[in-house]
Amino acid sequence: MLDGALASVENLEKAEQETERTKKKFRDVLLDLGIISKEKLVKLEAYILGIPFVDLTRENIPLEILQIIPEPIARKHSIIAFKKKDKELHVAMLDPEDLQTIEFIRKKSNLAILPRLTNAESIKHILTQYQRSLSAEFGDIIDKESKAVHVIKEKAGGEEEAGDLRKIAEDLPIVRIVDTLIKHAILQSASDIHVEPYEHEVIVRYRIDGILHDTMTLPKQVHAGLVARIKVLSNLRLDEHRLPQDGRFKIESEDYKVSFRVSILPVYDGEKIVMRLLPEDSKGYTLENLGFHGVALEVLHRNIQRPHGMLLVTGPTGSGKTTTLYTILDILNTPDVNISTIEDPIEYRMPRINQTQVRSDIGLTFGSGLRSLVRQDPDIIMVGEIRDQETADMAVNASLTGHLVLSTLHTNSASGALPRLIDMKVEPFLISSTVNVIVGQRLVRKLWRDSAEKYKLTGAELTNLKKLADFDRILELMKREKIVPQKATWETIELFRPKPAPESPDGYKGRVGIYEVLDVTEDVRMLIEKNANADEIDRFAREKLGMVSMIEDGFIKAVQGVTSLEEVLRATQE
Repeated sequence: MLDGALASVENLEKAEQETERTKKKFRDVLLDLGIISKEKLVKLEAYILGIPFVDLTRENIPLEILQIIPEPIARKHSIIAFKKKDKELHVAMLDPEDLQTIEFIRKKSNLAILPRLTNAESIKHILTQYQRSLSAEFGDIIDKESKAVHVIKEKAGGEEEAGDLRKIAEDLPIVRIVDTLIKHAILQSASDIHVEPYEHEVIVRYRIDGILHDTMTLPKQVHAGLVARIKVLSNLRLDEHRLPQDGRFKIESEDYKVSFRVSILPVYDGEKIVMRLLPEDSKGYTLENLGFHGVALEVLHRNIQRPHGMLLVTGPTGSGKTTTLYTILDILNTPDVNISTIEDPIEYRMPRINQTQVRSDIGLTFGSGLRSLVRQDPDIIMVGEIRDQETADMAVNASLTGHLVLSTLHTNSASGALPRLIDMKVEPFLISSTVNVIVGQRLVRKLWRDSAEKYKLTGAELTNLKKLADFDRILELMKREKIVPQKATWETIELFRPKPAPESPDGYKGRVGIYEVLDVTEDVRMLIEKNANADEIDRFAREKLGMVSMIEDGFIKAVQGVTSLEEVLRATQE
């Protein structure tokens, strides 16, 4: 570096001291201190390693070469296939010493791998071409074959018969469009696919990490075929266009096994489809990796081991309540207990657990199903949701007669579950006798840590944020859990904000929960029996029991670099 006059002796000594102090990599310190530009550093590394450097920021890679490396692998490991000659594949990487990835691609492609060093801008530029490959696939299908769909539609004539719709659903272009939509949703780790009809077009959107993204615009003439194809996959009525329909189907390959929960709803311009993706191989959740920690984790672990009573999880739709319940069930699922569930829908199949699907159309509701489950000699019962008085009464009675009952409620906070049960005509003394613990939760996006940007709060920002939460209390909690040094102040604490990266265009990847766990102690039971409101119970739990509120848990995770303050406020202030 000195030979190339890239840095002075003083700057290098400063960088060495900073490396020793922070325990960071020397290259990262050089970049943080601005001693050398990223581009010059990458070229220097290429020179030292004896590996050629390639700049791909203006290159367009042919689709057949780009897709030799699947998009998830390319994003995760920052590696791009950009040239193929005979049995040799040229790949551009940020880390040419990542021998494990090189070996994986060699085995998968059966080609000799020639690694080249590149920069983050090149990786980011080429990764966008994977998205364009989706457009190319659809463009090819639509341009060449959508006329065939149009002809079949005209033959079907206005009000299509079921047989004609089945013919459309089995037509090659429609099959390819649906298969491509599903494949790309799985590769991008989408949780939902929305197919929305409008007057002249069909918009396809993916929900990724809780946020909807426009993915594709399709011509209106393919809409009837898309709906028919998805109805065929889900075993739904093809000739029903006026009423909502719900169904399921499953897709399996060597790489994934995914169940799809399908909802079809009539709207003004046709039928809107929403498909929820439920990966069946995503096992191994623990309460810790869901985001529970500290006192909340201890309280939850203690209460799930109790032989009877109720455990309630609260939050809005899409806040991860069912995942929390399934994780707890997985912990409790041992050979010496009988676990039964009544769900709507059954989102994940779990071995050794007896799962029953609600069927309101034939009278199998949560209430009637729960009544039957109690006769099945269960030790643990999971009720998908308590939504009416009948289900609430049955759940309370089941917990009074020696069963551990797990369920969910739609309320904004943990303490809000108690007045909600009272609204369902459950007597306060029954609530206090049965409810053991209540979890309130939201989901926030996780920062992509490799690119997250550090910063400190300004005085004005701190003043505004203190209106939302007790910052002195949060600081004490973090010191108690040794998250920050004992002498730390909010002025010295570093936070993190999202910064776009090749692997994460918006700086986020994945989601984690923020929680509040209300331990229903004897003092809380007395408050319930005195008809205390949610605010009074919440205040008591925070001041006397040390309960951490959701927003406080979110701020702690922001200090840890798990998420950002903006994301916590988005999730808790909606």
